[in-house]
Amino acid sequence: MSDPMRPPASPQHPPTASLRSDSSRSRASLRTAVVWEVLQDALDRRVKATGRDALDVLDTGGGSGNFAVPLARLGHRVTVVDPSPNALFALERRAAEAGVADRVKGLQGDALGLFDVAERGGYDAVLCHGVLEYVDDPAEGIRNAVAALRPEGVLSLLAAGLGGAVLARALAGHFTEARQALGDPDGRWGEGDPVPRRFTAEQLTALVEGAGLRVGAVHGVRVFADLVPGVLVDTEPGALDALLQLEAATAELPAFHSVATQLHVLGEAPGAAEG
Repeated sequence: MSDPMRPPASPQHPPTASLRSDSSRSRASLRTAVVWEVLQDALDRRVKATGRDALDVLDTGGGSGNFAVPLARLGHRVTVVDPSPNALFALERRAAEAGVADRVKGLQGDALGLFDVAERGGYDAVLCHGVLEYVDDPAEGIRNAVAALRPEGVLSLLAAGLGGAVLARALAGHFTEARQALGDPDGRWGEGDPVPRRFTAEQLTALVEGAGLRVGAVHGVRVFADLVPGVLVDTEPGALDALLQLEAATAELPAFHSVATQLHVLGEAPGAAEG
């Protein structure tokens, strides 16, 4: 996936509104726009609260840097922990090409062994995107992510949604597989399902709250984007922007969380006095 944002004119004082406008022009932004909006707002609040221009961000399972590199372009220091050497090599090359190699660090590891390589309690924000689907113990994965946060830090959690998979299988005519996913404890539609585990919004918020965070927001991601034919979005004048606006308008509505392809939960850590 290409970077969803272009580099700002000044990393220390990024033109946030311009970045969001640029991202809306990309087809790939249908998959990331809602998450970026929530994440950037959360980081902006942390910048104001801390009085620091640059935050320390940990991206668990961050791969080749789809989020890490744009965050570094905004001036933040980003540590990526990923089990794949190939992904980390691609991250290093991508960061160098973007001119942010000094603000991006890649470490080989995983969510369950996070503190073998990362600092406990050392980050203003932790990204846990596309990780819980694959770890053996999602609750432990979340606990580790939370333990990496500083007081009043924020957790950005993105995971596969159960309802979106059920709907997609049904609309493709695979009704038996849709029914299988609906009744399976892990939300899988069969042996050929490439995703080991899916979640409901209630399950994700319970994991976040169980790890000691307050749930700041829940958003449905790709509510419509994966169901609309690509040719319609690419050829119909104004369709991309209209679809992005529809995604944004429905993202916070609980009625649509149950059919979203992915679910995004923003968790907020208590302050030092509260902890």
